[in-house]
Amino acid sequence: MGKEVDVGALEAGGARDYSDPPPAPLVDVDELGKWSLYRAVIAEFVATLLFLYITVSTVIGYKHQTDASASGPDAACGGVGILGIAWAFGGMIFVLVYCTAGISGGHINPAVTFGLFLARRVSLVRALLYMAAQCLGAVCGVGLVKGFQSGLYARHGGGANEVGAGYSVGAGLAAEIVGTFVLVYTVFSATDSKRNARDSHVPVLAPLPIGFAVFMVHLATIPITGTGINPARSLGAAVIYNGDKAWSDQWIFWVGPFIGAAIAALYHQTILRAVPEQRK
Repeated sequence: MGKEVDVGALEAGGARDYSDPPPAPLVDVDELGKWSLYRAVIAEFVATLLFLYITVSTVIGYKHQTDASASGPDAACGGVGILGIAWAFGGMIFVLVYCTAGISGGHINPAVTFGLFLARRVSLVRALLYMAAQCLGAVCGVGLVKGFQSGLYARHGGGANEVGAGYSVGAGLAAEIVGTFVLVYTVFSATDSKRNARDSHVPVLAPLPIGFAVFMVHLATIPITGTGINPARSLGAAVIYNGDKAWSDQWIFWVGPFIGAAIAALYHQTILRAVPEQRK
């Protein structure tokens, strides 16, 4: 049930039907003594583990199903295809953000955490712990995939992100910057308190547009970089697969997403923050 609003005060410009949360402190040492922080860190670890396990399993399964030497001459017509892979990534983000939003905020991505840190939505302490948990969860998630499918895992590239054949390093970096911008911009828009107050008559389930953003970015960038837009995802696959190209391209999947997240945070905070319409 929505909160009551003094319409007369709104018309006079004396009140607002939303409240801005106070900026998170840059360093909050007291936060280290709160169970809520560690519960959130655990949630980020488990969510990223599940995200990598499901998505990398999907990638390995698709490559195996379309491998003519393993699946026969009709292999090219099999598997979930790029569309299915994009749905796996976007769908899992939708599910996991929905499950963890009330506990940790549902970041599941160091680039998202970095963008929210720049906007003072989370403290430095929380941001660093989230990123560590996400990276560790990603390594464990991909490790499970390799453990369950060891033969197929190495044969099909381990789901590692690499710049695709025919694309330059610059193209890969640009794809990661733009793709992460789309994702983090969507996160800011879907969780903006002012916009939610203004558009309260149109309820929006925040995980849905975030999941769709991940889905659409994967459709556009899978051929270019395999779609990183999540440094933990790229690191987890590189650590377990341990391929030379995966490591040589690894910097792209950190620099690109962090630049894209920073631009999205700046763009949203300084230009596109929603302003509630005054009611008449």
